[in-house]
Amino acid sequence: MSSVKKIDLGMQFVQNNIGLFRCLVCDQAYVAIEDHSLCCPNGHQVDFSKKGSLYFLTHQVKSEYDAAMLAARRRVLQAGFFTPIVKAINVALPATPQRILDIGSGEGTPLAELLTLHQNKRDVGIGFDISKDGINLATQLQTEAYYCVADLAQLPFTSGVFTAIMDVFSPSAYQEFERVLAPGGQLLKIVPNPEYLIELRHLLFQPTDRQYQYDNQRVLDLFAQHYPTATTQRIRYQIDLGDIAFEDLLVMTPLHWGADAEQLEVAKERGLTKITVDVSLLTTQKA
Repeated sequence: MSSVKKIDLGMQFVQNNIGLFRCLVCDQAYVAIEDHSLCCPNGHQVDFSKKGSLYFLTHQVKSEYDAAMLAARRRVLQAGFFTPIVKAINVALPATPQRILDIGSGEGTPLAELLTLHQNKRDVGIGFDISKDGINLATQLQTEAYYCVADLAQLPFTSGVFTAIMDVFSPSAYQEFERVLAPGGQLLKIVPNPEYLIELRHLLFQPTDRQYQYDNQRVLDLFAQHYPTATTQRIRYQIDLGDIAFEDLLVMTPLHWGADAEQLEVAKERGLTKITVDVSLLTTQKA
């Protein structure tokens, strides 16, 4: 697919769904696309990239997820690493057409996979991330989803327009989530449980290291404060690493940031044959 084709597809998607986007300068909904720019009624513009994406950041933001890490994550996720998680999210969605927002979409695979599973041609899926590298990778996927660069604390989307928000391991800005969710819309948040990637934790770290254990209670408590009636579903499975390069698994997760060079070399030598995925799906519905 040529870069010209990508920009045309991106502009066409935004044109078809222009009511979903709002200007971050004046909070007005965008009304037109002129040349290669998205325009609001007050003349503020955002330009389309050559790949058809939009850059909505109003200030410089540095992502710790670099291109190599995201490329490794793409290879691991394309091997089906998160497929049971995405399937659980799909089961939680109504069969009716959905407008889905993917928070911190990274390299884009989970949202693309969800749209494929949901099988409704009228679905609209938008993913965003602060990482330009992630969004550049996402635009390479063969998917109906649209990806842009944005900050979850200042969403470039109109109030009350999304029927579902998917948040897989990303931070949360609950006030913004509530703003953009439509009445009756669902927030579906995935958080890691203590046994998530436990084999890798125990390979990289000693029992006295902080990273040897993981406690998700603070995240669960904060979610419960906002949504006391939310439901929790545990999703736990093991992945055979026969089709996944161990170094990709090592690089795709922030766990490797806390390990020193010696620990990483020992881990690479030993490797793993299987890994545990253990998460909770937290689901709530807006009144």
